[in-house]
Formats: sequence, structure tokens, C-alpha cells
Amino acid sequence: MKMKKRLHARIQILFFLLFISSAVLAQKKIITGKVTNASDGSPLQGVSVIPKGTASGTITGVDGTYMIQVGLDVKVLLFSFVGFGIHEATIKGESIFVSLSPINTNLNDIVVIGYGTAKKKDLTGSISTVNEKDFQKGVIISPDQLIVGKVAGVSVVSNSGQPGAGSTIRIRGGSSLNASNDPLIVIDGIPISNEIPPGQTSAVAGASSPLSFINPNDIESFTVLKDASASAIYGTRAANGVIIITTKKGRGGDLRINFNTLNSVSTITKKVAVLSAEQFSSIVKANGTAAQAAMLGSSNTNWQDQIYQTALGTTNNISLSGGIKSLPYRLSIGYQNQNGILKTDNMTRTSATIALNPSFFENHLKVNLNLMGSLENTRFGNQTAIGAAITFDPTQPVYSGSSRFGGYYEWLDPTAATGLRNLVVRNPLGILEQSNNTSTPSRSIGNIQLDYQLHFLPELHAIVNAGYDYANGEGKTFTTDSAATSYIAGGSGGQNNPYKQVNNNKIFEFYLNYVKDIKSINSRIDVTAGYSYNDYLTTVYNYSTYYADGTKVANSTPAYPFDKPEHTLISYFGRLNYSYLDRYLLTATLRRDGSSRFGPDNKWGLFPSAAVAWNINDEEFLRNSQTVSSLRLRIGYGITGQQDGIPNYAYLADYSLSDSNASYQFGNSYYQGYRPTGFNPSLKWEQTATTNIGIDFGFLNNRISGSIEFYQKKTSDLLNNIPQPAGSNFSAFFIANVGNMTNKGVEFTINAQPIRDKNLTWDIGFNISYNKNNITNLTVVPNDTSYIGFPSGNIAGGIGGQFAFINAVGTPKNTFYLYQQVYDKSGMPIEGVFTDKNGDGIINQSDLYKGHQADPTVYLGFSTNVNYKNWNAGFILRASFGNYNYNNIYSQTGNLNQILGNAVIYNASSNYLTTLFKGGNNQQLLSDYYVQNASFLRMDNFSVGYNFGKISKSKLTLQITGVVQNVFVITKYTGLDPEIAANAQTAGNPGIDNNLYPRPRVFALGLNLGF
Repeated sequence: MKMKKRLHARIQILFFLLFISSAVLAQKKIITGKVTNASDGSPLQGVSVIPKGTASGTITGVDGTYMIQVGLDVKVLLFSFVGFGIHEATIKGESIFVSLSPINTNLNDIVVIGYGTAKKKDLTGSISTVNEKDFQKGVIISPDQLIVGKVAGVSVVSNSGQPGAGSTIRIRGGSSLNASNDPLIVIDGIPISNEIPPGQTSAVAGASSPLSFINPNDIESFTVLKDASASAIYGTRAANGVIIITTKKGRGGDLRINFNTLNSVSTITKKVAVLSAEQFSSIVKANGTAAQAAMLGSSNTNWQDQIYQTALGTTNNISLSGGIKSLPYRLSIGYQNQNGILKTDNMTRTSATIALNPSFFENHLKVNLNLMGSLENTRFGNQTAIGAAITFDPTQPVYSGSSRFGGYYEWLDPTAATGLRNLVVRNPLGILEQSNNTSTPSRSIGNIQLDYQLHFLPELHAIVNAGYDYANGEGKTFTTDSAATSYIAGGSGGQNNPYKQVNNNKIFEFYLNYVKDIKSINSRIDVTAGYSYNDYLTTVYNYSTYYADGTKVANSTPAYPFDKPEHTLISYFGRLNYSYLDRYLLTATLRRDGSSRFGPDNKWGLFPSAAVAWNINDEEFLRNSQTVSSLRLRIGYGITGQQDGIPNYAYLADYSLSDSNASYQFGNSYYQGYRPTGFNPSLKWEQTATTNIGIDFGFLNNRISGSIEFYQKKTSDLLNNIPQPAGSNFSAFFIANVGNMTNKGVEFTINAQPIRDKNLTWDIGFNISYNKNNITNLTVVPNDTSYIGFPSGNIAGGIGGQFAFINAVGTPKNTFYLYQQVYDKSGMPIEGVFTDKNGDGIINQSDLYKGHQADPTVYLGFSTNVNYKNWNAGFILRASFGNYNYNNIYSQTGNLNQILGNAVIYNASSNYLTTLFKGGNNQQLLSDYYVQNASFLRMDNFSVGYNFGKISKSKLTLQITGVVQNVFVITKYTGLDPEIAANAQTAGNPGIDNNLYPRPRVFALGLNLGF
């Protein structure tokens, strides 16, 4: 009986729950449907479907279908998709099928600009945008590699093949000789400093590139501000252009999970051509002494094979995005582990980002919270091994068979206390495996942006941006005490030296933005005015020097435990955008910057700009054209500044404490002294005035679109190292603002879609740019003919310092300044014989001449992508022309003296077999024989992918992609690689080829899973 009562009660409860569920469901209804492209009927994936008046909804699947549950009170659904605008559909039943028509995307795309956004059709300056779908594909460690070859006038050259090495970026040729030529990079409103503190080798200690901390998978778009009318809003930091990076944000709607993995194999494509063991042995026996011939071994060792490896890598990212009521969010975690092709080289990066984008008070207050953090764990392969592998005797074995010096073969001297020959190259593999240079740098970048639309004045927005950029770079350089490179008799040797640097940068900005459509006069005004505070503080820690066992090296105590260079920038800025009839546009900006880097008389600078544009296609005679979709003329002028690369306190008279090795003895005590340094109280920033004329065009509903740009940049107050009268300062030379330089150029970009239908689309992009650089003054008194210019471009192998370049009035920067080689009748160079340019019968520095330049004059980029049903394939080509390299491998090692002129025998460049140079002549190093045309055409990547769509009946989608990077290079240059960046490894000079870390060829397979 009890069981019946219990069963009856349970049945009643079940019916009650069913009743409640039915009541709840009765308050909801389910709408299904499909969204297609009205132009060709193809399904549209990723279309947002949101009930009007709410912030959450869903998106369409790969087949364009959707399902959404809405309340009974919901009457309208909003369908939105990039390039298709927003469509409202009234709910009349249980299904809604929508066809979206493409809008004129080129004109209506929203472009991120400095302190705001704008429609592309309203732009008056030279601005280029690269979105995620157009990024470079493959194994990307540093974000700058995403836009290689994508923007006319922008050169992005990877610094080397080392993982995380970063790139050297130049926009329209750069604008400085002695300060920085790097563009300002702004990430989600945070200006990123990439300045290298004095005495350091990187902006963040222990990191190859300051951008390597940013996970490329988190980036949505790049916006490049190329001319002054676009970039002057950033004032003193914009002379080299501005790159604005926008990261991915939450979009609302249902939870979306995305996981992608990319696994790669990297191989070396080319090695430096050196003598084989057989060739080397023959030359030593034929030309060397009996003692040198006795040094030959019996092995056949390719030392480059010993130091390079096939490198494996993996990149994995997972992201979650969606919305909780009025809180759109995006979370992501990334992990990358990449081995270098140089043995022992490895970099791992773990990153996490969070973006929260809620709205409050009926969307009057919008909040953007962005936080990103990254931790790297790197072991740097000792790149000294690259040069050692080129020169070490190929007839010697890798291992000696002895336990001494780690078992590696080394040149021995029984009479020396260490048992080693002094001042000789060490075993290349031993250099790598007996050193352990590790680092664990971390970086966090974050900000909060508050955008409040005033209730009583909805046209006015008050915006606050507060953020930080914190980096902690630390690591240790360790070499075992048995390593020949730092061996000390008795067993105490090696090194175990820590390093640490902390960057703590802060920003606070407040600005007002007022936008008003004045219909009575067919006008629209957009006014911005604000204040910006930026503080950059670096703490560099100084340590004593230690042996491998931790014993402190005597007299190595630093003068100070740390140094804290700091500079502050305070700014006021304003901008006016005016539009009449949506046809005639005006932009005017003004920024006033105050920098702590300059003295009272030069602390503040004013940077104005103005630009006008005319939307010609909106005129009556083109308004209804079926051919011309868009046509706009732009003219702009502005002044920008440059303070990066200028010392913090160079305008002040200061004194520095000597180290303990330079102490004075008084009695039995030693005292460190102070010494004055040179200073220039008149130091100020460099200024660049830019004029830009551009034409934007689009045809056939913008299936063909592009632009033509003409520009001229005039840089004044260039910094140069000038002599000082005796007794007038504490230094014989100091940096002063005395120079002028120009860059003139043309840029052309065209994008086309020759085929677009339901199953097949074909996209093509092409850009080409030309830039001519010319130095017009370098002296206090203009046109001083007694000043020939200043040298740059260090050449290895000389005595007392040799330079390949001169920077002189009337020539481009980095112009080769060498002797003109004389050749015999068969076309072979005659060693030590050069053209007597001045005819005085003597070959000396007066016979050096100005020749080719190291920087390219023409850049070219080409990309294409084909989509056929679920397949896609594409490739990217890139080229540069007019650039020349000095082959320092040839000049330093391509002679007999390299083989026989040292304490031991060394291998040589195979170029010796061509020239048969004897060597030992310093003048021969300065021969233009070693200057070669380094123009090239490179295929950066080739990719093929297949989109499986939904797997079975689940919500899981799958896409597979195969990528090959650095596919091929076509060039006349005979060295390792024609592309040499101007970075710290090359002492800031392009075009000097010496021990370059090779760029690998990468084969990668990627999987993308979506849910």
C-alpha cells in the first residue's frame, strides 16, 4: 500500500514538472532558418543573429543555418555580417530565410585610426588596413610577420632565422640617421616602447624581440598610418609612421570554442660555400709550411652540418568567446614551442588574453577591458658557432676521444698553462653545447577604456584610457668550466652571469569626442580633444661577474647595483573632421608634446597637420555609374617628430662614477672618481614634414580597387655627431641637430576578384612602392664641402676598423664607399689594384667613391587566394630591387691568408678558388668587388586548405591547412640570403653579410576545430 502511495506521489510530481516545463516553454519560441549571399546564393557562415533589443544571440553554421530561442515578446531579428551590413527581419512564423546583399565594403569598412575610428570613405590620410583573412600564414612567432609584403611602402624584414627574432620595420624608408627608424606601435590604445636601454641588447632583456610576447592568434587587424596627416595625432613619436594593432574582442551570442594547432618541421635551405676537406688539404699541402701540413687531420667534417638541425615546432591556441547577457567576452590561451635550426636554440611561449566588452545604462557606457600576459622560456644558441663552423679546419674530427674540454676536438698547445692554443677559433659544436644562455622574460599589457555617451548630450562622448606595459626580463649566461672558450688552468673558469631588467610603462588619457550631423547645411562634424600622459621607466640591474662554479671574479663589483632611466611625455591633442555632402572632407589635427628628454628651451613641440579629400564618385556625373564604384582624391600635409633613440639626459651636464678597476689610490685606500660627460643643452627632436597626394579607386562594385600615393618627406634637425672646439665641452664630439634628409616616393596598390560565384572565388592583391632617399645637409653651416660625411657599416676582418658605407650630402643613406676594383682581360679581379680616381698616382682614401646603396628603392608584394567549394589555396610573393650587399664572408675568408696566416690553419670561402687572392691587404677589404646585386624575388608561403564543415551531425567543425614557408628565393646574390635587416646583429646597418643566422624553410600542418 505504501509503495502504491509512493508511486502515486511520484507520478503527481512528474506531471507537475511537465506542467511547469510546458508553461516555461510556452513563453519561448524557436526560430530556425538559413542565411545566404544574395549575389550568388552561397551560404554565409558566422552571421550574427540577435533578437532586437538584446545583446546575446547565435551565429550561422558553415551551411548558413541557425536556430535561436527567443521570448514571445520578440518581434524582430537582426542579421549582421562584415561586408553585408545589418538586416532586420520580422518574426511571422517559425522560420526566417534571409538573403544578405554585399555592401560597398571598401567604403563602409570601419578603420581604426588614432583616438577613434572612421569609415574608409571618410579617410583623408594615407592609411592601410590588413585584416585577419589577409595575414601571412604558417608558423608565425612575432606579429609583425603577419603583414610582410601586404602594405605598399612598408618593409618588414625578419631579423634572422632565430625563433622569436622579430623584424625590422620601415615605413617609407625611415626618417633618421642616428635616432630610431622604427614606427610607433600601438596595441589596443597602448603605445609600445621598443627602445633599447644604454648598454643593453634588447628592449626587453632576454627576449629577441619586444613583439615576440604578443600571440599572433589574438590579433584581429593592423592599421598603418603612413603620412603625417594620419599620424600627426601621435606627435613626437610618429615621424616613422604608426602601426595600430587591434586584438580580438568578444562579440556576444552563444559560446563559441575554437582550437587550432600547427605542427612544423624547419630545415636549412642553404649553407655558406666553403672549401671541402679535400680542397682544403690540397691547398695547405701546396702552399703551406711543413708544420702547417702536419696540422692536417684525416677526417672529413662538414662543420655546418654539425651545428644545424632539422627543427620541430608546435603552436596551439584555444579561445572561448560569446556573451553573458550584456557582457561579451573572449578568453584565449596559447602555447608555442619552437626549436631553431641552430642546435640548442629553443623558444617556448605561453600566453593568455582576456577581453571583456560590457555595456551599461542602455549602451551609454561602453567598457573595453583588455589584458594579455606572456611568459617565454628561451635557450639561445650561441651564434658564435655560425662563424666558427665556416672557418674551423674540415679535416679535424668533432670529438677528440679525450675527456678534456668536454670531449670536443680543440687546438692544443702543450706549453700553455691551459693546454690550449690562445686566440684561435674553438670547436663549433662545443661552443653550442657547452654554453647555456637561458632567459625567462615575461610581459603583461593591459588597459581599460571607458566610453561614456552623455545622456543629456548624446552627440558627446567622454573617453578614458588607462593602461600599463610591464615587462620583467631576466636570465643567465652559463658556460661550463671545461669549455675551451673560457677555460682557466686549475679548473676554475666558465661563466655564470645573471642579468635582469624591468620595464614599467604607464599611460593615462582622457579625451572628448563630439559628433554631430547638421542636416540644415548637409554637414557632419567630428571633433576630438584630449590629454595624454606617458611614463617610461626601466630598471637595469648590474651584477658582478661569476665563474661557472659561482665564484665571484675579482674586482667585478659594479659601480651601482642598478640604473633607472626614465622619461615622461605629456601631450595635448585635437582633431577636427568635417564633411560636406559626404563628398568634401577636411581633417585638421594638432598635438603639443612635452618631453623630459629635452631642456627647458626645447621641451615642448607643436605638430600640426591638415588634409582634404573629395569623393568624386558622389558627384552627379558619376553617381549612377555602373563601372566606377568609388573615386576619391586626397591631399595632406603635416609635421611629425622623433624622440625615440635620443638619450634621456643628453641635454644635462652630468658626472658618472668610474668602476672599481679605475680607482685612485690615496695611501692604502682606493677611491672611485667621477668624470664629466659631454652634453648639448640645445638638443631637440627631429622633425619630418610630409606632403601626400593620393587617389583611391574602385570599379565594378569594388571587385577592382586600389590606390596611388605620391609623397615627399623632408626631415630637418637630423642628429649627427659633430666636433666641438677644444675646451668648449667635456667631449670632442657630441650629438646635435644639424642635418636634413628627404624621402620621395610613389606607391601603387590594386586588389581584384576576377571570379566570384557560388563555388569559386579568386582574389588577387598586388602592391609596389618606390622610395628615393637623399641626404641634403649634415653640418652646422649648410653645404660645407670640407665635410665628406660620416662612415657606417662595420666590416669584419680589418685592422683598426673598416667601414663599408658613407652617409654624405647628395647621396642616399648607407651608400657604399669603396675602391673601384680593376679586372684583367678575362674579367678576373686583380688583387690590390684599384682605380686611381683622382689621378695622383697614389691609392688612398681620396680614391674611395660613392657607389650603390644598401637599401632597396623598389618593393613589391603579390598575393593570391582561390576558394573552390571547400578547398582553398594561395601564395604570397615578395620582391625588392635596387639593394646591394657587401659579402663580408668573401672579403674576410676568401683568401690564402685566411687559410695559412694564423696560428692554426682555417677553412676559407670557396670564393678563394675563383680569385686566388693571397690576402693580408686591408685595402682589398674595401674593394667594390665584394658588393653584389641583392635584388630578389621570394615566395614567402604557399598554403592549401580544406574545410570539412560540420563533422557528422555534431556542432563541431574541422578545417585542415598545409603551409610551406620560405618556398624559394630567386636572386643573383651569391651569399647565404640577399635579405639583410638593419638590426642589432648588423649594428643597425643593412647590406653587410656576415654570419647570418639562416632563415629556414618550414613545412607545417594545421588543424582548426570550432564548436
